[in-house]
Amino acid sequence: MPRRTKEEAQATRQSLLDAAERLFQAQGVSGTSLQDIATAAGATRGAVYWHFKDKADLFNAMMERVTLPLEDALEQASGAPGEDPLPQLRAALLAALRRTATDAQTRRVFEVATQKVEYTHALGKVRQRHLAVRGHSVVQMKQALQRSALARGRRLPMPAIAAARGLHALVAGLIQDWLLDPGEFQLEAAGRQAIDAYLAGLGLGG
Repeated sequence: MPRRTKEEAQATRQSLLDAAERLFQAQGVSGTSLQDIATAAGATRGAVYWHFKDKADLFNAMMERVTLPLEDALEQASGAPGEDPLPQLRAALLAALRRTATDAQTRRVFEVATQKVEYTHALGKVRQRHLAVRGHSVVQMKQALQRSALARGRRLPMPAIAAARGLHALVAGLIQDWLLDPGEFQLEAAGRQAIDAYLAGLGLGG
């Protein structure tokens, strides 16, 4: 494929994802058809199917544009063997909150994911990806908490997997609550206080 054709195809794909973000936010996922997205992007329905298998595939691609950098940050928080990974884990979580609060695209996509999607049969792959990402994140947090406790000579007051689920729920819950009313509180500041209190409760403060 000639270079320009590849560039044009990539531009069309991005236009479709941009249109999907806007329409999903305004109309909800179930209320938006692939034809709606094609029309808003100035493309054809055939172009949609050239790039995406179905609406679920398009939705997951839309999510990955903003979540992959956050997932990568969490992955990097594992640190080197023997090091205490907690500072990197804390920084990655705060970065996720900061990006949600300051980046319009991240905020828009998270709003769609938490408020504008129904896990119907047609969107089963969306639910599967959500569960897979959550499960992977919890495992990463579990490993980081275990390694931090070992590096500090501490013993966690609960099973590491339970502590990781709680930490994940804390961050996810803060984001969802903030998206309902962004003017209610400062997301990053509230998150910093809550995360630090939670880690202190695990004996990993300071």
